[in-house]
Amino acid sequence: MATIDEIRKNRLKKLENIRKAGIEPYPAKSKRTHTINEAVSDFKKLAKSEKKIVLVGRIRLLRPHGKSCFIQFQDGTGQFQAYFKQDVVGEKRYNFFIDNFDIGDFIEIRGSLFKTKTGEKTIRAKSFKILAKSLLPLPEKWSGLKDEEERFRKRYLDFIFNPEVKDIFLKKACFWSSMRKFLEDKGFLEVETPALEVVTGGADAKPFITHHDALDIDLYLRISMGELWQKRLMVAGFDKTFEIGRQFRNEGISREHLQDYTQMEFYWAYADYEQGMKLVEEMYKYVAKKTFGTLKFNIFDFNVDLNKKWKKIDYRKAVLDRFDIDVNKTSKKEVIKKLNKIKIEHDNKASLGRLIDILWKQCRKEIPGPAFLVGHPVLVSPLAKRDSKDRNITQRFQVILAGSEIGNGYSELNDPLDQAQRFEEQSKLRAEGDVEAQMHDVDFVEALEYGMPPTCGFGVSERLFSFLMGKHIKECVMFPLMRPKK
Repeated sequence: MATIDEIRKNRLKKLENIRKAGIEPYPAKSKRTHTINEAVSDFKKLAKSEKKIVLVGRIRLLRPHGKSCFIQFQDGTGQFQAYFKQDVVGEKRYNFFIDNFDIGDFIEIRGSLFKTKTGEKTIRAKSFKILAKSLLPLPEKWSGLKDEEERFRKRYLDFIFNPEVKDIFLKKACFWSSMRKFLEDKGFLEVETPALEVVTGGADAKPFITHHDALDIDLYLRISMGELWQKRLMVAGFDKTFEIGRQFRNEGISREHLQDYTQMEFYWAYADYEQGMKLVEEMYKYVAKKTFGTLKFNIFDFNVDLNKKWKKIDYRKAVLDRFDIDVNKTSKKEVIKKLNKIKIEHDNKASLGRLIDILWKQCRKEIPGPAFLVGHPVLVSPLAKRDSKDRNITQRFQVILAGSEIGNGYSELNDPLDQAQRFEEQSKLRAEGDVEAQMHDVDFVEALEYGMPPTCGFGVSERLFSFLMGKHIKECVMFPLMRPKK
């Protein structure tokens, strides 16, 4: 069997032959008249017509039989068969094709449609043209790309050999377009906010840092979908806004986490978290139905039915029942003692809020959902409004599906003095080494001092899509970040 280098060398000779024949092997355009899908759909009509059509695509199979040859070729809409006959295309042209075209080449075929004796829809080639000469061979059809790392590195080949992977991204496009339509139909305005920030905020996460040469300042890639910017829009008098875009967090890789990913966040003036929960439940059902045609899913061994009643789970009660710790009265020492006892990895230097949240994350693993987590302590919710009846907790909610948090919302904190105090507390945590604590955004606090109406905010990432697909989130990214090969 020839090596890759030998195959490439042979194809370079064929490329040279094509050029010597006065043919451009990489033309800028084609004369395609129909996609393969159109040729299949309108086959009967096109076959009856005497007019020639032009189809294009990548050669996937090439079967020469003396003076005739069948090929399978594929464009972005489907696969089709072509029949080359020496006395139709001409002996010289036919031999040129057999000698210089390979599986993997892109080809343009002009001809008429007919059915073979076996009933297969086929185009009878009258003429043909090279559209792009491939220098490297496609993997063998049956072996394909089996190694996961190789699949992710060469995703362009993964799409060719695994149609089900391509289907993921057709669904993903529907997922985001249906969410966009839902929000627009509810009167939300799509906005764009800065991806580069002087002060990053809106989440507890470690940001990526870059440098702006013209201004000679360090900047951060945003860690939220413009949360503090969209709140400024609430100050400015916008009633309903949302943004769908990329955000970046310099954190670990897992089944649920990426470093750059797509997120949606909406902000709804004159609404609170109770109204937000109703809207979010409606949105999740709408998007799931539009994307997958069902509300029932099997997600990592959890059976989840979005049409069931969405329960409310109290944060304090869940931790108290499981670990006998009252999150509103506990101390850092007590929580560390409990984490050590149950052998859960943690950083003793982390804040009390961060340590408490580790306990909660043990509780959530057993919850199939759909459910809303409510009653979050102020310690873990620096941007949420305090509850009017219990100042120790906030008006915050998180969607729980298959043992994980899949969406986060609040009645947004609009008291500028309370917000300034919480930012100061977060700044102390950063000074003590908590790289995920939030920065003190003085400009945002100033904006709040001009007055922001009661507002509900909510964010959900593409983690929701990967969960509904029942797949590792990396599998649901077209080109996931990979460590460079050495």
